[in-house]
Amino acid sequence: NDDVIVVGVSGGPDSMFLLDMLLKVKKDKHFVIIVAHVNHKLRIESDEEALFVENVAKDNKLIYEYMEIKEYNHDNLENDARVKRYDFFQDLVKKYEAKFLMTAHHGDDLVETVFMRLTRGSSLKGYSGFKREKQMSNYLLVRPLIKIKKVDILEYMGQNKLKFYKDASNDSMKYTRNRFRKKVLPILHEEQENVHLKFLKYSEELEEASNFIFKYLEKLKPYIKDKVGLKIDELKKLDDFLVKKVIEYELEEIYNNDLFLINDKHTKDIKELIYKKENKMISLPKGFVAIKDYNHLYFVNSNEKEEFNYVLDKEVVGSFGTIRKISESSDTSNYVIRLNSKDIMLPIIVRNKQDGDRIEVKNLGGSKKVKDIFRDEKISLTKRRHFPVVLDSKNEILWLPGVKKSKFDVERYGNYDIILLYEEEDNNEH
Repeated sequence: NDDVIVVGVSGGPDSMFLLDMLLKVKKDKHFVIIVAHVNHKLRIESDEEALFVENVAKDNKLIYEYMEIKEYNHDNLENDARVKRYDFFQDLVKKYEAKFLMTAHHGDDLVETVFMRLTRGSSLKGYSGFKREKQMSNYLLVRPLIKIKKVDILEYMGQNKLKFYKDASNDSMKYTRNRFRKKVLPILHEEQENVHLKFLKYSEELEEASNFIFKYLEKLKPYIKDKVGLKIDELKKLDDFLVKKVIEYELEEIYNNDLFLINDKHTKDIKELIYKKENKMISLPKGFVAIKDYNHLYFVNSNEKEEFNYVLDKEVVGSFGTIRKISESSDTSNYVIRLNSKDIMLPIIVRNKQDGDRIEVKNLGGSKKVKDIFRDEKISLTKRRHFPVVLDSKNEILWLPGVKKSKFDVERYGNYDIILLYEEEDNNEH
């Protein structure tokens, strides 16, 4: 009683059936229904369908919420639409403090999803399709129709003369899901009338197996993972099957509801990184990369590279640590540099590394690419993403703090009027 439910209602037979079921239950139990409609603007009838759903909501005194998708990433339109749709639903859950989000996925949808995952490759969890209930961060995602066949929904809608809109694109054979729906499902239902329930049992078995394995991996985590990432030397001690499951476990933490973006080729490619001698990275969906970096394997979002450009007055503080001007120091390590303001153009700039950066290294007699220095000094790929590069206003690189000084460094007893000290974020001993 008094719970709030957000319901995804497209105006098609499945969602109108779900809404009708909820209205029937609502006669005996008081709860609030939020009718959430997404206009994908992909068909001529889209606006008409939106108006239809809005009128049904008003006739039944339900709250109606509307969202229109104005543009898509056409490289993966279906996934882009799904992401935008669920973002909208989750916003509504938060707005109304709803306990539940309900969608009208039915038994045949589960069968189609399992077949799609099998043909493109997936993880154990991915092969299971989707669950009837899934606990999200602050609500429960529920698919109440998972035990019902499409034919039963259509029969009910016809018998009760309930209006709905049919999406003509569901008949197009250019879509993989539709081909399974039109060609494979009828054969399966001929063999076994309630085959969708068999697939549900299959799905639940895989889910249980996956959960059992992941619980085991949780116990392994302290031995195979540290704050940097997965420890490659420890991974190599594991059985091949477990290594694969460790990777799948990491990917699930990253992609969660978007797990369908990952297939078994991604897992295979990541697994191969473990056994490569050189450091390497591979691209993954949604801007993520898997990185093999010396004895670690980890995942980062390549879209989140830190960009910074500071003018150094007295000090600069960033995720890399602190660079400050000091009055004196006896330190001659690479954590301190001495400069003569007459040799450089002020002000001094601190920024992240850029492509093509070169530094005239002290006592080298020439310049060297910064990226080669990072490689030679075994600077981790993660650290490189926010490593500070110190330069003057003529773009002359003066210093790679803690790593290399340039020709502009003045000897300890020379003529200098600027001293800079670098304190790393995790290492203040200098």
